[in-house]
Amino acid sequence: MPPRTPAPSKTAAPHALEVADRWHLLQNLSAAVEKTCHQHRDCLRKSIDHEPPAPPLMDQPPPSLPPTQIIERTRHRHEDVRRLVDAGWTISAIGRHLNLDRKTVRRFRDTDLDVMLASARERRPAGVLEPFKPYLNARFTGTSGQVSGSRLFLEIRERGYQGSRQVVRKHLAALRAGTAAPIRADIPSPRKITSWIMRPRESLTNNQNERLLEVRLACPDIARASDLARCFADLVRNQRGHLLHDWIRQAEQDSPGPMSSFAGFLRRDLDAVTAGLSLPWSSGVVEGHVNRVKTLKRAMYGRGSFDLLRTRILIKP
Repeated sequence: MPPRTPAPSKTAAPHALEVADRWHLLQNLSAAVEKTCHQHRDCLRKSIDHEPPAPPLMDQPPPSLPPTQIIERTRHRHEDVRRLVDAGWTISAIGRHLNLDRKTVRRFRDTDLDVMLASARERRPAGVLEPFKPYLNARFTGTSGQVSGSRLFLEIRERGYQGSRQVVRKHLAALRAGTAAPIRADIPSPRKITSWIMRPRESLTNNQNERLLEVRLACPDIARASDLARCFADLVRNQRGHLLHDWIRQAEQDSPGPMSSFAGFLRRDLDAVTAGLSLPWSSGVVEGHVNRVKTLKRAMYGRGSFDLLRTRILIKP
């Protein structure tokens, strides 16, 4: 293996001490943790399943469609389009008359009214209700459907729900009719899991701590990456560079691939990283100046000369 080429700083200033930037070390660690979470997402899909049991079928006819604005508009448009089609109007003429796109007119012409109404019923503003559906379904099943929508609305509002009461009632109506769509497993994203791991424990809420515990129990590799990441963050924040070699050895011996690669990266610049975790100095000031130069460059792009950019960089803002 050819000898490693010395860094430019070593050539220009051989007696200078290299100090790794702590912010970039934590950023690279965060990337390794997130990659680990990506690689083991299947473990979470298999283990984290919040889908409640199917609600019991009711021995009663399904309720009629609620007269919402979307349903009424769909019904009237379908009647208008079919009436004009029967009168011999062209699609373009119908679109101009009803102020509709040609594709919309064609869809109303070729689709049965029942199908259009079913589609309109599904287009309800239930996105804000999605995180609370597991709780609603469990309460509905536990009481055999004998629970009022107003009571459930108050219960989930205490848990953070900010939607309307009508959305809750519509979901309960779908449960009673047996037409509610199954709830997908509530799996946190790799980025969200990484943010829970990289933040100090005391800054997490009780719910976030519980969700992170579920993830750790579901995947031992993510749990191992979490332990290593928090240990390394403790070395950085408390300047315990003397323990870095032991951390690298543990990460290389027993850890997921991305964490092992991160440990190998630290070993290649062991002296600089040890200094970054031991000394009070940091390249934060230099990074600040680099950010200032980039900001000035973007602000002047296409509108100023290099001489003006140089002058603005040299003059204190």
